[in-house]
Amino acid sequence: MKKIKIELHTQILIGLILGIVLGLVLKEHIVWVKPFGTAFIRLITMIVVPLVFASLLVGTASLGDIKKLGRIGGKTIIYFTITTVVAIFLGLFLANVLKPGSNISPEAQKQLMETFKNQAEVSVQKMKEKPSISEILLNVIPKNPFESLSNSEMLQIIFFAIFLGIILTMLPREKSKPVLDFFDGINDAMIKMVLVIMKLAPYGVFALIAGLIGEFGKGILMSLFLFTLIVSGGCILHMITVFPLSLKLLTKFSVLKFFRGIRPAQYIAFSSTSSSATLPINMECCETNLGVPKEICSFVLPLGATIDMNGTSLYQGVAAVFIAQVLGIHLSISQQITIVVTATLGAIGTAGVPAAGVIMLAIVLKAINIPLEMIALVLGVDRIVDMFRTTLNITGDAACAVVVASTEGILKEQKENKLESKK
Repeated sequence: MKKIKIELHTQILIGLILGIVLGLVLKEHIVWVKPFGTAFIRLITMIVVPLVFASLLVGTASLGDIKKLGRIGGKTIIYFTITTVVAIFLGLFLANVLKPGSNISPEAQKQLMETFKNQAEVSVQKMKEKPSISEILLNVIPKNPFESLSNSEMLQIIFFAIFLGIILTMLPREKSKPVLDFFDGINDAMIKMVLVIMKLAPYGVFALIAGLIGEFGKGILMSLFLFTLIVSGGCILHMITVFPLSLKLLTKFSVLKFFRGIRPAQYIAFSSTSSSATLPINMECCETNLGVPKEICSFVLPLGATIDMNGTSLYQGVAAVFIAQVLGIHLSISQQITIVVTATLGAIGTAGVPAAGVIMLAIVLKAINIPLEMIALVLGVDRIVDMFRTTLNITGDAACAVVVASTEGILKEQKENKLESKK
């Protein structure tokens, strides 16, 4: 089994590299492969809703104790919040030191504004239509769970799955067992479907990357090279420092084993730019490669795919300072603190909203009184940097799952060590 997984890693990596090379060489002539990549993502997305619902329900019920659920939920939220705040501070630090917005020419600024003006107007309109905090909290509770499932309303699905899982723990075992067995079977079927779909991953990744590079090429994106470099570099820096540090401080888990174990999920996240689409693969990697128990994977990872936005939050910090620098606006310490608070709350507030990263940025810019139309400046490279921030997001989800499982003393590695020590 291990040999097969290593071969799959290699195949996906080859697909990624070939996609980049052929995209740069053939340019717009390779764009025709893009639908194949889209089909691959749709296959994965197809199973996300049933997997999230079934895994969360079974995971919550299998904890068997409301106190334990509260403890694990508390650890998960605290971990996500702390790493998100660190990510925003890192983004602000890099943008303030490297000043990406001070090098863009007026001509490039004008061209970007003209090219992406319509997209910016749509984003601004979406931000204006965004509900208030009280409405967001109320909207978490579904009026009709079946409607929420059909519309992929992830926060509502998560709420209903967790609530139903808690209720099942309160019922007599003979009443709850058939329900749990049914959804456990659904969960296993979805995981098996993931394994089948993953055989297409090298071809899907190739088509996605080749189509992306062929469509955008270099062109106007070179004007935003430093901005793109800071966001992608910041994501990589956060990934190789914050998560390993948390693993070292809170667990005894090998950092190298962690990164080797989640490689397939990182490849899919990088090429798909979707935490939700990567969720099934991330769950498989954490359970099989990292030894995180199913009950923890089923609870932490679906929650993380919805509300954990380390990469997106780092991007907010860099983008807000970048736009301010282009406009010649100096952001005070209080304004930058406002960015930290707004982006942290926005990570949860925009969960499940389409184009959440752009909507979050609109909220942050409004909070520091910068014209929302200036979002057009960064839309040109949004798809590029989204690859890095999504990869960081799902890596944070996996790191949290390992930390929570380790602090609960239920990692597979910990159990094996206990057995060896007894012998």
